[in-house]
Amino acid sequence: MTTKFDTEAAYILENEQVLLRPLKETDLQFLLPFALNETDTWQFFLKNAAGEDGMRTYVHEALAARETGKEYAFIVYDKRTQQYAGCTRFYDIQPNHQTLQLGYTWYGKNFRGTGLNKHCKFLLLQFAFETLGMARVEFRADARNERSIAAMKSIGCTVEGILRDHMALPTGGRRDSIVLSMLKNEWFATIKDQLGSKLR
Repeated sequence: MTTKFDTEAAYILENEQVLLRPLKETDLQFLLPFALNETDTWQFFLKNAAGEDGMRTYVHEALAARETGKEYAFIVYDKRTQQYAGCTRFYDIQPNHQTLQLGYTWYGKNFRGTGLNKHCKFLLLQFAFETLGMARVEFRADARNERSIAAMKSIGCTVEGILRDHMALPTGGRRDSIVLSMLKNEWFATIKDQLGSKLR
C-alpha cells in the first residue's frame, strides 16, 4: 500500500449502485440543474454553489485545488437512476501523516435518503484505507447540520468534539464545527463488514 495520492490519475470507484469519477470542467452541465433549482443544498456550506456563477466557481476551485495535490473531487453518478447525483471529495490530503478529510459532499434532493451516500462512503473509505494506506479519515461539518452528522454517525464515524467559533460563514457570523473520524483499525475490525452489510 502507498500513501501517495496521484492527482494526475483518473481514479474511478464503482460498485453496482454508484460510480465516482474525477470531476471535470465539462461536468458543469450535469451539476448546473442542482445549482439553479435546489439552491438550499448549500445551506450549511462555507462556499455556496447556488446559481450558474456559483457552480462554475465551485467546479473551477475544486479543479484548482486538485492541482495543488491537497484535494481530489469526484462527481457522483447513480447507476440505479442513470443520473448524476452530486459531488464529494478528499481534501487536506497529508501523505506524510497518512491522513485526509472526506467531505464537500452534497446530493440532489431526489438522491438523499436513498442509500446512495452509504455506497459512496464505502467506496471512498475502502480506497482511502486499503489502496492509499491511510491511518485516519476525518470528517467535519457545521454543528447545526443534523442531517450530515446523522449520516456520518450511521456509517460508523466517532464524534471527537466541537471546534467552537471555528470558521467564518459567508452570510456573516461564525460556525461551530463538529469533528468526527474513522481509523484504519476500526475499518478493518468492524466498520467495513457492518457498512457492507447495510449495502446488501
